Amino acid sequence: MIFMVLKTARYVDAEEVVEFGEVLVFLGAGFIVTVRHGHGDLHGVRERLEEKPELLLCGPGAALHAIVDKIVDDYVPALAGLDNDIEEVETEVFSSEGRSSAQRIYLLKREVLEFVRATSPLMEPVHRLASGQYDLIHPEIRNYFRDVSDHLTRLHEQLEGHRDLLTSVLSANLTQVSVQLNEDVRKISAVVAILAVPTMIAAVYGMNFKYMPELDWRFGYPLVMGVMAVICVVLYRYFKRVGWL
Repeated sequence: MIFMVLKTARYVDAEEVVEFGEVLVFLGAGFIVTVRHGHGDLHGVRERLEEKPELLLCGPGAALHAIVDKIVDDYVPALAGLDNDIEEVETEVFSSEGRSSAQRIYLLKREVLEFVRATSPLMEPVHRLASGQYDLIHPEIRNYFRDVSDHLTRLHEQLEGHRDLLTSVLSANLTQVSVQLNEDVRKISAVVAILAVPTMIAAVYGMNFKYMPELDWRFGYPLVMGVMAVICVVLYRYFKRVGWL
């Protein structure tokens, strides 16, 4: 008897997650039994098999292939949903708005990793079914399993590529956030430096000392205000030229 555990996948667009179910398959000489947990409708598989009686003559292995092929085909729309989300998050990261998308990137990466964990263990069993290691599988059906095996390999490569891409996008996003933070710090520092000069001069002349320079001079106040204005303008133009403002 052959026993297989298959993971079904369905993309939920509203939550940007992939829901996984489970199908348990028991196959023996002359019978096949499936137990489903979660989503995963196999009614269409039975109808398609009944339309091909020549495959049913190959034994229950034909039904096993139809089930595995249906589940693997359902991985494609689920992966397409993740593709769209990854493209959207790439656009967000490299847009002019410069907002942080780290949380969404992390959640998408987690979905990709769960997808990998759900599909990777299936590659070796399917390869064994295609290579003729089980007498219960008719030789003609093994060729069909080879096609499913190739499909799984391409799917796994796409998932690995998405995982690497999300890692790179996350690094780029964190770098952009760091650069933006440095720019904000420089702007704040420049403003503080500009305001520090008039604050210092005003603090000095705000001291209640009797003998201070230019305290009784008629033009002392306009002069001090003018000096502060000139210094502020000079500092502003300097910070503007070096890119801090």
